[in-house]
Amino acid sequence: MTNGGVVPAMSRRRIAHVRRRSPRTPAWWRDAVGVLCWASVLVVVALWLSGRGAQLLAAGPADLLTSLGRLSGLVAADLLLVQVFLMARVPMIERSYGQDELARRHRLVGFWSFNLLMVHVALILGGYALRDHNNLLRETWNVVTTYGGMLLAVAGSIALTLVVVTSVRVARRALRYESWHLLHLYAYVGVGLSVPHEIWTGADFTTSALARVYWWSAYAVALAAILVYRVALPVWRTLRHGLTVREVVREGPGVVTVLLAGRGLHRMPVQAGQYFVFRFLDGPGWSRGNPYSLSASPAPDRLRVTAKAAGDGSSRLAGLRPGTKVAIEGPYGRLTGERRVTHKVAMFACGIGITPLRALLEELAYEPGDAVLVYRAHDLDDLVFRDELEQLAHRRGIAMHYVLGRRIRNRKSWLPESAAAWTDEDAMQQLVPGISQYDVYVCGPDLWMDAVCAAATGIGLPPNQLHQERFSW
Repeated sequence: MTNGGVVPAMSRRRIAHVRRRSPRTPAWWRDAVGVLCWASVLVVVALWLSGRGAQLLAAGPADLLTSLGRLSGLVAADLLLVQVFLMARVPMIERSYGQDELARRHRLVGFWSFNLLMVHVALILGGYALRDHNNLLRETWNVVTTYGGMLLAVAGSIALTLVVVTSVRVARRALRYESWHLLHLYAYVGVGLSVPHEIWTGADFTTSALARVYWWSAYAVALAAILVYRVALPVWRTLRHGLTVREVVREGPGVVTVLLAGRGLHRMPVQAGQYFVFRFLDGPGWSRGNPYSLSASPAPDRLRVTAKAAGDGSSRLAGLRPGTKVAIEGPYGRLTGERRVTHKVAMFACGIGITPLRALLEELAYEPGDAVLVYRAHDLDDLVFRDELEQLAHRRGIAMHYVLGRRIRNRKSWLPESAAAWTDEDAMQQLVPGISQYDVYVCGPDLWMDAVCAAATGIGLPPNQLHQERFSW
């Protein structure tokens, strides 16, 4: 792989390097979160059983439909609260799962909740129509206009439908991130509007004191999680650390680095590889938050982020002025050093995916010769941080490989066209000999990451040594 394919390894030498300690996330956190989620569903089913849910299944067609409708509605409401917790940025959940896996689980739970909600509506209306000897349209009108909280529930259902429709892959691709994020907040509206209906007309609320205790507690805890972790904590960190824009640097075509100055950042639990949601308070559009990974190891008085123009938020970075105040949420993400299991690291980056990996190479502990960077780009001009990376490689003894050229068009591969004669696995072993002895970090476009991870897995890299985090939405 030459002539625009791979640039040879840089020279190496031992240096002293100041590194942060990476706090370990307790392994039991992940299991505890999963157990709590499943336990909440089991509690809901148990409450339905205690309310004669099972007995009513044999009481006739109307009661059968109504009872199943109650069950589907209760589980849908519970999963909706689970969704709220997944969106609430609770540290125990964030650090246990990571942004990409959390997004997948959030989407899966959301679709299940919405589908059960539709089943609930259909079964309840069908059961009521049989009981009242009405046609379905007349019964629907009667329920919506005469039952307590139903108009609010309809509005809530519309809000949730909007969230679900815009969460479908095709719709997400057609929307800007800022628009999608704003529409997604309607999930909170849907949850809030559904509460009066459940309180005023829900059979469990009106007949069971135990059920009322459970649901009031669940809603209270969900609300507290949102207020604490989505509102209070970001506001507190923003005021405490006082971040402002110090400098804006153009790194290349459409790529901008923003250096942020602040105070007491060493007290913030942030590591290389993580990201923040930033809001730059410089005028119209300030309320829309955008996630950016750190592109350098965090320092006690500064943070650095680098982004490529891909939407309104990232396009605004080039126009920021020094002194602009910055609001933050985070840090988030688990593409960090705390999950390492070996003393060697191999970084596979593509495009702007170099951002968190460059920070990790600066912060992680490793000996000269125990780190490799494989950086995929279209050409030399597209390499972000080229000078920095080569200086870092020289200081810390990192083997550097630039993998350049157009992508291979006739197969799914992480290699360029100039390396089409190689298999993905052979090329990986050539660039990182003995790769099974490394922790492998991967960041870049989704399809490219899929190819890298497939090659690493095909070689036999243990799953706990493969670290990735997807930043697609």
